[in-house]
Order: sequence, then structure tokens, then C-alpha cells
Amino acid sequence: MTIRRHRECVSNQTLAWLLGGLGLVMAPHALHVPLWLTATVIACGCLRYVLSRRGERLPGRTIRLLGVIAGTSAIYLSYGTILGLDAGVALLCLMASFKLLEMRTRRDVLVALLLGYFLIATHLIYAQTLLTVVYLLVTVWALTTLLITTQKADDGSRPLAHTRLAATMLAQALPIMVILFVLFPRVPGPLWSMPDDAYVAMTGLSDEMSPGSISEISQSDEVALRAEFAGDPPPRPQRYWRGPVLSDYDGRTWAQAGSSAAGPPEVLALTNATDYTITLEPHNKPWLLTLDIATGVDRAARFDAAHQLEQENPVRERIRYQARSVLQYQLGETLSGAARNHYTQLPDDAHPRSRELARTWRQEQTDDAELIEHGLGHFRREPFTYTLQPPRLDGDSIDEFLFGTRSGFCEHFAAAFTVLMRAAGIPARVVTGYLGGRMNPAGDYMIVRQSDAHAWVEVWLEGDGWRRVDPTGYVAPDRIEQGLAGALPQEALVPRGAFEGNGLRQHLSLRWDAINAYWNRWVLAYSPALQQHLMDRLNLGSWQRVALAIAASMALALAGLATLILRRSRQRPMDPAAAAWQRFCSRLARHGLHRRPDEGPRDFARRAAARWPTQADAIDAIAQRYGALRYGRRGGKQELRALHLAIRRLRLNS
Repeated sequence: MTIRRHRECVSNQTLAWLLGGLGLVMAPHALHVPLWLTATVIACGCLRYVLSRRGERLPGRTIRLLGVIAGTSAIYLSYGTILGLDAGVALLCLMASFKLLEMRTRRDVLVALLLGYFLIATHLIYAQTLLTVVYLLVTVWALTTLLITTQKADDGSRPLAHTRLAATMLAQALPIMVILFVLFPRVPGPLWSMPDDAYVAMTGLSDEMSPGSISEISQSDEVALRAEFAGDPPPRPQRYWRGPVLSDYDGRTWAQAGSSAAGPPEVLALTNATDYTITLEPHNKPWLLTLDIATGVDRAARFDAAHQLEQENPVRERIRYQARSVLQYQLGETLSGAARNHYTQLPDDAHPRSRELARTWRQEQTDDAELIEHGLGHFRREPFTYTLQPPRLDGDSIDEFLFGTRSGFCEHFAAAFTVLMRAAGIPARVVTGYLGGRMNPAGDYMIVRQSDAHAWVEVWLEGDGWRRVDPTGYVAPDRIEQGLAGALPQEALVPRGAFEGNGLRQHLSLRWDAINAYWNRWVLAYSPALQQHLMDRLNLGSWQRVALAIAASMALALAGLATLILRRSRQRPMDPAAAAWQRFCSRLARHGLHRRPDEGPRDFARRAAARWPTQADAIDAIAQRYGALRYGRRGGKQELRALHLAIRRLRLNS
């Protein structure tokens, strides 16, 4: 059997570097694509390298076509589609790996590298952290090095020989990138529409709450928002960050009420206002988080009838806004009959034991304020337990919790208390958001994490409006005073970010978060509004001035780069072969034979040989060695030493 040999477009060593570079590109996608796809990508790379080492023929067109059909079908079975973000990225990874199996020419290598550049850009859809950007810059540097290497494949150079040139090219492109980032007009929202599944994995509060939903969010260590205060931050018991208000109830799940024609309730401030700036992480919902209770923001948003702050579009990118809140307030003056009916409504035949308990309280307490305090005291008097992993409630969730398990997280206490108040005829609703936050001394701002997710209750009292009550504080007061970690047993599985300490690990974590906060503020949160504010300060209000500023900045940057390149080229040491040839010409000039400016090495060598016939062979050998070193593809230290030796041995007679 005869094995057909395959002539490689790149050397085996360069191919290994190429496969390693593409491996760097695809490695982060292993977190998003199915395991079988990662195995397929690795298998294609290994197969390509083995075939190259053996010099065997690459798979034929039929085999590759069958592989494409099988791979595409597998992606469809895994995702239910071949469109959308995840499926599209998976398909791109698959096709890039299949491209390796048909890479025969230098053009195919170029296509594979360009696919690598495109795959690098797709990483930014999943993460835009500083570490991600640093990793991608290193990957771009590696691909650029490989691009230079493959374009110079004939000289046999290794990729490591071109790392400096690749780094220089990227460094030269950075000023242009910064100018375009800062000055080029930004459009509101994304530059192109992303598929709906691009935002499904965003962590955050939901517009619904059922048993276990808040405790699930609280196990995440991700940042929800960062807040910078104009003055002193509020004390921990007043760090309630208001989010979705839930008032619709079906017996198990709380949800937001539909749109209402009623305007927001009036807010009567009882203390001075607190000013602060929030950097809100994307959560794919329209609401904005503020301290309870906000009186205004500098963003296009509105308060609804439940005083929930929302903007028109979902928050799908990091945003910054200034807000003002009052921590002591009266929310609302009157409550209409329709609103009262809505906030006391319960499903028929749901929670019979809870309804009976509420009726008993109502018979004992005629005053609403006293009944509320009595109901809150119930959670302190009875053996309720606060836990991040509550038992599952399969039947009547409220009755099972109040009279059975008595073990739950904040959503269990908030939901149960709201049901009890409604059953007693007191308007009540659930408010979700965050409670707490930790000051970062490295950046003088407060970090609020998903582990701070919380749910509390608002009840209506005539003359007082909506009053915030938190039944969780009556079961686990340390949750209010110390945060999640302080309210749970030491053996509980609590996210790392929920712990507060002064150890080295916490110190380094806060320092790193401060670095990320600056990155988020000045890079990721560089919105059209922030750019317009900068343009106004630079007196670049019109598009003509902006265009002129871009052109002038680009010209200055290019002029600076050109000056730097010219200066470096003048300071660059002479090529060793050229230096040796220069010494040879100077030696002949001292003996009366000067080389003309337009005279090449061979012509000059002929004249020298005619002048010194006895040294003609030596002079011709010197010219040939210099030409091979200077203009040929071969060269090295041995040839250079031979040229120096031939020049030293040359004997000339005047």
C-alpha cells in the first residue's frame, strides 16, 4: 500500500505554534460550548498535527463534508437551533477546527488566523472584565506573531523571532484605538442587535418571586452594583436597595402588577437627602436600583404607581447614574378603593390555616399598627430558622412554612407576612432588592453583591402611607446588622464575597475590585452621555469640531509614530554584514580605490580584481559572501565569521 505524501504549507514547528495559538483563542469558549465540541476541536488539532508529522494526506472532501453535516446536526441537537449567540459561537468553533483539516496553502493558513481573530471578538460578548481583555490582548499578540511567521515561511524563521515585531505593531495601533474610542461618536445601545439568548445568563433579580428564588440568587458572588456617596454612607440597617415591587399573587408566586394609569405616590422627606452615584451591572431588566426611597435620578426613567424606578429598555450594558434618596420618609398619602382591593387580594381557598391565624389576630387587635407589630413578633416568638438552603415546599407553601418547616430564607418570611397582613385586611406587598453593601476603602465606594439579595414587605397604614417592615430581622437580626455571613452558622455554604474581614485575601480582593471598578467606570460604562459630557468640557459640541479633533489627533499620533520610527532607524546598529563590507571598502579606499555611490558589490569587486590581479579570487569570494549574507536567504554566524576572516587575510599592494 502506497501512502500519498502531503507537502506542508508551513513547517511542523510553525504548525505546532499555530495550533497552540488557536488553542488559546478557543480555550475560554470551553466554558460555554458542550463537552463533545471541545473534544472535537482538540481531536481535529491533534489529527492535523499527526498527519503533518507523518507527511500523510489530509482527509478528502467527502469525509470533511460528512464531518460538517454531523457537527452541525450535533449543534442543532444541543441547542435546538443553529442560530443565536451560543449556537452561532459553537458553530464558528467547529468550522474553525474543520478548517485545520483542509489547510493546504498559505491562503488557508491566513483564513484560519482570520477566523481566530473573529473568535477573539466573540469572547467579549460573554465577558468584558479587565482580565478577559488582558488575556485577549495576549492572544492577539500570539496570532499576530503567527501571521508574520506564516508570511515569512520561506526564510525558515521561528515564531519567537517575530514576537517583538508583533508587539511593536500592536503598540503602534494603541494610540489610534484610544483616539477612536474616546472621540468617535457613540450610538445609544449596541451597534447591532444581539439575539435574545445573549442576555439569558445575566444574574440578578427577577420580576417574579417564589420559594427559593432569592436564596438561589444569594449564592452568587457577582457584583450587582457599586455606589459612591457624596457624604458618609448610610448605616447598614438603612442600606435597603429598592428593586421590583411584587403585588400580584397566585398562591405560590409573586409577580409585578400590570401597568397602571395611576401616578407615583408622593414622597414626604423626613430627613435630609443622600446623594450618590450608582454603577449598575447589566441584568436584562428595565428597573434601576436605588436606596429606599429615591426622589430622583439624572437618567430617563420614571417611577410607577408602586414607586418602582424603571427605564424604557432593559439594562443590557453597564450604566452609571446619579440619584438622590431620603432614608426617613412617608410614601403616599391616600389609597384608592381599587388599590386597596388589589393589595388585600388573595387566591380563593389558598392558605386556610394562615387565614385563620390572621383572623384570630384581627379579633385580638383592632388597630392596624398593633396588629402589624403582633404579626412581626410572631416570627420572634415561634421557633423559626433562617437558612440559605430551606426545605422544599411542594404543597401549600405558606401553610407548610408557617406551621410545618418554619425554616426559610427572606422570601419565605416576606411572602408569609404579606399573606398574613392581607388576610387580616391590611394592604401589603413584597419588595425585592438588596440589603447591605460593603465599603471598599481602596476606591471609596460601596460594593453590593448578588449575595445581598433580599425581600421585605411594605404595609399600608392610614396617615403614615406605605411603611417598610422586614420580618427577616425578627428571626435573624444579624442579617440586618452584619449581613448574610453574620446571620448564618459558620458551617453554612456562604459566598466568599459575603464575608467581611481584614485579612490579606480580603485586602487583595478589594484592591482588585477597585481596579475593576475604574475599568468599568472609564471604559465599559463610557456611554454616549458620558462622551457628550466630555465633549462639552472640551468645547467639542458640534460634529464638525469632533471630526476636526479626530483628524488632528490621528495626524499627531501618526506623526509621532513616524518620528519615533525614523529616530529608531537612525539609531539602529548597522547590519554586521554591511559593517564588514564597509570596512572592506574603506581598506580599498586607503589604497587608492574608491567605490562610487552607484556601484554595486559585484561591479566594485571587478574593478578591485583588475587593480590587484593576484588577489582576484579572494576579492571575488568576499563579494560573493557579502551578497549571500546581505541579499540571500542563507546566512548565519559561520558565514559572517568567514567574511571577516577573508577580509583580514586580504593582502593589498599599493
